[in-house]
Amino acid sequence: MEIKGIIPPILTPMNEDESINLEVLKSLIDRQLAAGVHGIFPLGTNGEFYILSDLEKEQVLQTAVETVNGKVPVYAGTGCPGTRETIRLSKRAKDMGADVLSIICPYFAAISQNEIADHYKAVAKAVDMPIIVYNMPARTGANIQPGTIAKLADIDNIVAVKDSSGNFDNMLQYIEQTKGKDFGVLSGNDSLILWNLLAGGNGGIAGIANIYPKTMVSIYETFVAGDLARAREIQDSIRDIRSNFRFGNPNTIVKRAVNILGYPAGPCRAPFNYIPEEGLAALKKTLEKDTANGLC
Repeated sequence: MEIKGIIPPILTPMNEDESINLEVLKSLIDRQLAAGVHGIFPLGTNGEFYILSDLEKEQVLQTAVETVNGKVPVYAGTGCPGTRETIRLSKRAKDMGADVLSIICPYFAAISQNEIADHYKAVAKAVDMPIIVYNMPARTGANIQPGTIAKLADIDNIVAVKDSSGNFDNMLQYIEQTKGKDFGVLSGNDSLILWNLLAGGNGGIAGIANIYPKTMVSIYETFVAGDLARAREIQDSIRDIRSNFRFGNPNTIVKRAVNILGYPAGPCRAPFNYIPEEGLAALKKTLEKDTANGLC
């Protein structure tokens, strides 16, 4: 399976009591498919995997698999702090019909590069599925070093890495050190998607696609078509919406934006749900301006 394009880490919509709203999840996925996304990624950071129960994770994944119905690959987030639990959840995702696993670096406890490598090797050996390594040091406390990724890229079913470090040089080294291998590098930072592609990467897992799916897809499609000037214009067009991340948890900002646009995604689960009044006003102003300028 070729790992490429724009893959939205789909929101997990909730009712006001914070229960999962599976009917709205179906509609959110349908909106992404209509925009031409290249995959659907439930149980990512924007999907609030960190605060869902095992049963809720299964409900979300099953709904995603059934709604996508083979149109694009389904990327399931199955990373847990421990190796044993990651293997268990990954096997369950395989049984439920996921196509690819996205596995975040083990988190909370301090971890060495050797332990990171051993973790991914054990999961890859236990679960015969394509695996994307997910690097997000701001949340896990550990950056997966380029040398570690180079070693993991030699394992047949470890097929890509998503880099959410926001450090372009780190992502560039991932690309350089896996050159010539059947291995993809995806940007987890939406502002770096075009630069990832220009450097030889494969696209991005793009949280902003929850807000503007067609716009995010067009970054990739315009690049592939060879119109680099237009691709740059589209890439730059999301700067203002991303600037609103300063007002709170990016997941909260994205979910609130989707609600404002008329898609009832509901609240983020407490306590990760606060936006100050000035932030909410700024977000509404940005969305009004962006939609007037054709972002969608």
